[in-house]
Amino acid sequence: MPEISEKQIKRLRGLISDAETNLSAAKELLVSILGDGETITAPRDTVVSGPEGKVIEGIFDGQIMIGPDGKNYPVPANYASKSKLVEGDIMKLTITDDGKFMYKQIGPVERKTVIGTLVHHDDKYFVEVAGKEYQILYASVTYFRLKNGAQVSVTIPANNEEATWAAVEAAL
Repeated sequence: MPEISEKQIKRLRGLISDAETNLSAAKELLVSILGDGETITAPRDTVVSGPEGKVIEGIFDGQIMIGPDGKNYPVPANYASKSKLVEGDIMKLTITDDGKFMYKQIGPVERKTVIGTLVHHDDKYFVEVAGKEYQILYASVTYFRLKNGAQVSVTIPANNEEATWAAVEAAL
């Protein structure tokens, strides 16, 4: 029996991780094509080590990613704002051997776009939509150069009435 090197084991783990990610993406695509309405993709309950580093899947809460271990992982606000991440999106975090954090959205939740008004209080920014306030990232406020009272198009989870965060689509 040939000897298996540590490099081969790391490569195999990486291939398995990539296959699981591709399978999740394929299931999500199938659901979107068939209109099944049921999301198959869910974050993994484990942390996987692969050739590119430690891989953790978690759920974006509007500001951070919450891992399967309950730990909070900081998502750069500029990335979350630019990518228009929505509360409930499933994300993959790869922590490289040199400590670099690389995020990727792998399971977007169903979304809807609504229009509201920007309000500022308690040192936070919100978009008020039909009497409900959704918090938005400060990075979005600065990027779109939003002013208090501005009309804003935001994206929110379509099937989560309890959502408290929104992603800014555009200033109107």
